[in-house]
Amino acid sequence: MGKFRLTIDGGTIRDPTGREVTIRGINVAGDSKQPYTPDLPSHISDGFFEGDSVSFVGRPFPVEEAPLHFARLKRWGYNTLRYLFTWEAIEHAGPGIYDEDWMQHTVAVLRLAKDFGFHVFMDPHQDVWSRFSGGSGAPMWTLYACGLNPRSFAATEAALVQNQWPDPAAFPKMIWSTNYNRMACQVIFTIFFAGRDFAPKAIIDGLNIQDYLQGHFFAACKHLAQRLHEAGDLEDDVVFGWESFNEPNRGMIGLPDLTAIPSDQKLQKGTSPTAWQAILTGSGRACEIETWEFGRLGPYRSGSILVDPQGESAWLATDEYDRRYGWKRDPGWKLGECIWAQHGVWDPSQDTLLKKNYFANHPKTGEKLTYEIFTNTYFMDFYRRYRDAIRSVHHHAIMFCQPPVLELPPSLKGTADDDSQMIYAPHFYDGVTLMTKSWNRYWNIDVFGLLRGRYSSPVFAIKIGETAIRNCLRDQLAAIRQEGLDHMGEHPCVFTEIGIPFDLNDRHAYKTGDYSSQCMAMDANHFAIEGSGANGFSLWVYMSKNVHQWGDHWNGEDLSIFSVDDKTLALTQSRLLSANDSTSTLTALPSSDKTPQPAFTTVTPSNLHDKLATPSMTSSDTASGLAEPPIKPGHRAAEAFIRPSPVFTTGALQSHGFDLRTCTFTLTLSATRPTEQDAPTEVILPEYHFPAHATDVDVSGGKWSVSLDSIEDVQVQKLRWWHGHGEQTLTVKGLVRRIGRTTEPEQDEGYLAQIWETCVVM
Repeated sequence: MGKFRLTIDGGTIRDPTGREVTIRGINVAGDSKQPYTPDLPSHISDGFFEGDSVSFVGRPFPVEEAPLHFARLKRWGYNTLRYLFTWEAIEHAGPGIYDEDWMQHTVAVLRLAKDFGFHVFMDPHQDVWSRFSGGSGAPMWTLYACGLNPRSFAATEAALVQNQWPDPAAFPKMIWSTNYNRMACQVIFTIFFAGRDFAPKAIIDGLNIQDYLQGHFFAACKHLAQRLHEAGDLEDDVVFGWESFNEPNRGMIGLPDLTAIPSDQKLQKGTSPTAWQAILTGSGRACEIETWEFGRLGPYRSGSILVDPQGESAWLATDEYDRRYGWKRDPGWKLGECIWAQHGVWDPSQDTLLKKNYFANHPKTGEKLTYEIFTNTYFMDFYRRYRDAIRSVHHHAIMFCQPPVLELPPSLKGTADDDSQMIYAPHFYDGVTLMTKSWNRYWNIDVFGLLRGRYSSPVFAIKIGETAIRNCLRDQLAAIRQEGLDHMGEHPCVFTEIGIPFDLNDRHAYKTGDYSSQCMAMDANHFAIEGSGANGFSLWVYMSKNVHQWGDHWNGEDLSIFSVDDKTLALTQSRLLSANDSTSTLTALPSSDKTPQPAFTTVTPSNLHDKLATPSMTSSDTASGLAEPPIKPGHRAAEAFIRPSPVFTTGALQSHGFDLRTCTFTLTLSATRPTEQDAPTEVILPEYHFPAHATDVDVSGGKWSVSLDSIEDVQVQKLRWWHGHGEQTLTVKGLVRRIGRTTEPEQDEGYLAQIWETCVVM
């Protein structure tokens, strides 16, 4: 077994010594959703439809900048990367044409991740299918293969795309996600997962569109896996796993009535068409469509509006792209006509709906198709083929199985799919905070409980008070984890997306430097993770180029924990002066006063500190001769996401958590044997919260030490604990600070000037 290789043991992730591993991950990076050349954030329209000639070489960031970003993330205590890539990055030029330059770039970036000691799992990312339908993921040619014309999506509202919005700065917040319930996505996801059953006439190169699209997706991901395998130094020790298709959606599969909004469609914002209305406007017909807004109590109807495409259709009328890409479309699949009209769902000559329940039942068996059945049939058929494609190359890959968001996981327990090397990978966002872009500390809603029918009235799902809200978030995550155990069997649970928007309360923090709302929201989410019993998480998201004006440069989202417009916690430049069995003495060195710039030169070990360093959050003590940096409020809630966490646990981790207000970390475990000298329990202990002069450690037994680990010239403070068998407890109390703002000079000792004087092994 390799030095760093992770394995699965029942519901536990283990390192080669047998210690339990807690995944403290980050999504790297949101930049990967869009091309690097040309640089096309979602608010830029020029060149948008030149999708064949783009390049993703440089995503998630250029190789020469990677050490800067990896050093920052390592310093912040992350041990795992959810590495985003898109199908478009691999196969943008056309079917079967792979971008080998991007793959070599990916190998180079992953080798640097290895140098910094990260574990990595690969995420084939998508949102609402593609950039050209308002999200990210699939290449442009896939829309043409489906018979769609993305240039007509704006007129028909087949998709709402910020790049085509009249004023991109006014693109409504979070409206992109409603594209799942608009015509383009409803068509594509239906035929991607179930084209053979619902669109048998959709034949291209002798294959149903379902097999054609899935086959290319599997082949592209397998080709990337092959290149990582051929690299010779990445597989298993660094890249240990592959996640399945990000946030899969059923399209129209199982819709009981095309003329009505389904009862389980909880998201309505902007125009909210029924599937039938979307079919009509997609074919150029005018429809009066309800409009909805998202208020503090959820979506509410605000009126209606006439959507009139004036005869423009979202269906491709020319075979230009068939000829460009070289595929052969079956004569039975007519271009320029709605695929559902060709299958008898409606009559375009009379605009009459003929089969409003066409998607409600399986066309061959008559079985009623619920979301649960979709997951257990169409999704699982897809997942098996994807899993087998990846493992045909990466034989020991740990598979992260991600079912549809907030739906019941597949029933795998005790079946052949109850894979011993699989992780349940759900997503969770606090929907009220995400949709309203405000943190409400007074009330929230148990959305998951509502979805599962646990309340006789939505009124009973409202949670009042900050404690109840935090407990509600925790209980929702715990319930999601438990569903995984009940349905999928004993597997680890890692929440591969969870996060908060930073542009809360009309960007109040960007105007004032007061990040207290972001701190409370971020802390509540971490409290929920820590209390849920999950095996870890990967926070959404790290962006290398986030700015206040455009956020994550994607659909108005602003969830990145880093922004070039905010101060970051400085990389303290302490170094170990001496060490023995009982003491470790550390001295701080001066910090550079340079701030991060939008463009970077090559980062090397000799200049890494200069590139990372920014003025300290609290530096005020000049006794050591350190120059006092200017005090500028606003550190993007770093005190809430930079927090202590177990990394390796000897025995079974029972519980752990960090109380930000009292700066107290607690951990309990149960060990069947004493720790070995070279494999103690290890905890990330950030210096910001736990400086030597204000840190108390209390253990139930054994000995402990606190030291700085150095990797690639980046130092991370860790507590190591050698304990006996049985029940064990650890409590660490640190420095209580003001939350959400930079501490004023007279209130705190300087962070950079804090010196380890006596770190005694107890």
